[in-house]
Amino acid sequence: MARQKIRIRLKAFDHRILDQSAVQIVEAAERTGAAVAGPIPLPTGIEKFCVIRSPHIDKDSQEQFEIRTHKRLIDIVQPTNKTIDALNKLSLPAGVDIKIKASPSGA
Repeated sequence: MARQKIRIRLKAFDHRILDQSAVQIVEAAERTGAAVAGPIPLPTGIEKFCVIRSPHIDKDSQEQFEIRTHKRLIDIVQPTNKTIDALNKLSLPAGVDIKIKASPSGA
């Protein structure tokens, strides 16, 4: 069996629930004996919006809003079947987006 690697990308607007989810994933992977690299914080994406307060006049009076998207990266280097089962059984909080990508270790 070729060595594999599982790469997990997490995204959320709230950094606290993102960090809790990352800790749950790392603990579940380490319980099954897999080697884990991470969680690695990735740059926070910031979207800014300017909205005119009045619909007709006063373009100079604007409100500014921003949405911050926090991201984390976790690599599970030597997953076993128990590791995959443990990750499938995890229940993570709402608001956390997960993308799992499995690939051979050399790639």
